[in-house]
Amino acid sequence: MSSSRTSTVFTVAAVTVLGGLVAYAVYFDHKRRNDVDFRKKLRKEKKKVTKQTQQQQAQAEVASEIDAAEIKAALLKIREEGVPPSPDEKEAYFVMQVQVGEQLAQKGPPFYLQAAMAFFRALRVYPSPVELIMMLQSSLPPTLFKTFMDLVNADTLSRIEGYYDHFPPKRMNVSVQAGPTQGNQAAKKILVAEKDFAEGEIIYMEKPIVVALDADLEGQGTHCSFCFRAIPDGAVVKPEHDKLGSVYCSRDCQDRAQIGWQNLLFGLDPVLPPELDNGMGLITTAQRDAAQGPYVEYLRKEAKQANLLAARYAAKQIAHETYKLLPTHTGPLVEELQQMADGQDLYNVGDHIERLRFVEGKASSEEVKMLGAVLGSALPGIEQSVTEDRHAVLVGKMGYNAIGVCPDGGRDDRPVTSDRPEDLERTRTPYGTVHQIGSGIYLVSAYLAHACDPNTRPTFPNGTNELHLVATRPIAKGDELTMAWVDVSQGADEDAGVARRRRRIELARGWRFKCECAKCLQEALDEEARELHAEHDAALGVTGDESRVEDALRHEKMPGAEMGPD
Repeated sequence: MSSSRTSTVFTVAAVTVLGGLVAYAVYFDHKRRNDVDFRKKLRKEKKKVTKQTQQQQAQAEVASEIDAAEIKAALLKIREEGVPPSPDEKEAYFVMQVQVGEQLAQKGPPFYLQAAMAFFRALRVYPSPVELIMMLQSSLPPTLFKTFMDLVNADTLSRIEGYYDHFPPKRMNVSVQAGPTQGNQAAKKILVAEKDFAEGEIIYMEKPIVVALDADLEGQGTHCSFCFRAIPDGAVVKPEHDKLGSVYCSRDCQDRAQIGWQNLLFGLDPVLPPELDNGMGLITTAQRDAAQGPYVEYLRKEAKQANLLAARYAAKQIAHETYKLLPTHTGPLVEELQQMADGQDLYNVGDHIERLRFVEGKASSEEVKMLGAVLGSALPGIEQSVTEDRHAVLVGKMGYNAIGVCPDGGRDDRPVTSDRPEDLERTRTPYGTVHQIGSGIYLVSAYLAHACDPNTRPTFPNGTNELHLVATRPIAKGDELTMAWVDVSQGADEDAGVARRRRRIELARGWRFKCECAKCLQEALDEEARELHAEHDAALGVTGDESRVEDALRHEKMPGAEMGPD
């Protein structure tokens, strides 16, 4: 075998392992923090160990000296240390921490907390944590293992229960709180003002995590595919290769899109940073080109905007996990992550998306297979992270939470679709989806509940997809913030009853809920119109709210609360 052939084989093998690591990181990060069964296993192990230690009084007395405050302090210290970036460094770090833990364990109970900390550091970089936990259970003294499990449980719980202490960022002057219960339905999370705002005041500004320009504008040279800015004649920036035909208003927008999602899905440049690529980008070009063609054709003919948003989110998650492998963490992705929440990199993009509400999305096996082929051709092994069930949920989240971008009130030339009214794709916008130029996922604004008489309005004054949330009337600290998800104005050819019926049908079809906002309830109090309203409500096809959160995150605790809302 020639040396060049050998090099190619090793390169393919190396990137396959790397792709598998990234796929594992994407998948396991979801499992570890949010999987109900995994967390049950942790609790079961903890109970089992507790029972064992109760039978050993002398050691239990020592263990009782390690209280919750010490566990919390130890956990904070470990988090401040960070973890090695590369696979090789992680392996060396793991071996070293296990050795340190074993040495400290041999010194006896006074050193058990430090030993448990070493084993916990090793757990942070081990690719199969449950396996390591089982091995430690069989080899460590019960009291030491209990201390180790106290660290594991404290870490898991603090990440889950502490999420809303860090999100939204304090600079945005809003918080997520538990909303009021409605009938027999569980309370939802709502967005609340953390200071007073005057009418017309900007409450916060927010950039989307992923975007999709309307299909009729994509690649036409009129709008930037990343920021949606209108592009002057002759100022178009085109990538050398882009199967989707996307164009940009600047090199900065092109670079951010390429790094975030576009190159992995539709380009042919190396997807790994130079430090990790090892020539893989060159030898995967043909496979990537072949995989992208059918997928792009499918997107143009069959898919809705939510499907493209879901694919771009999946690509962005992979990009974030890939960049974690670099020795230094800098660049647009790192900046973006730090802007999403306080606490630096305590939470990743998956933590944010997993908490969003959704109604079941549509993702065919054909689409999932083609998306997996696109991702796998660029990073062999990564296709393992794409499954039909998970992608359907992701499409559902994109469709449910996407906000329509309408600079200056939007446009009037959006093509009319042949879809049935009940099949139309809708995005949240008070201007009406027919006026948008594209849509995006805004992590904070996703918590804005709908109201037919809202106290805020999303605006896009810069001509881009940066959202400025503006108060439409005076807002006091502690008030819930709401926006209109549909056009709630009364048309010239509509009376109040027709306008109410139209907006409520749009809400039922687009987001599967029966609006019970103050305005709708007040209008239904009119005795003369009550019978007509009841007839209209029966035609909605929904009796409550069909949206939900993922099972593992139901009743997630809120700051200062014992049991949180859905």
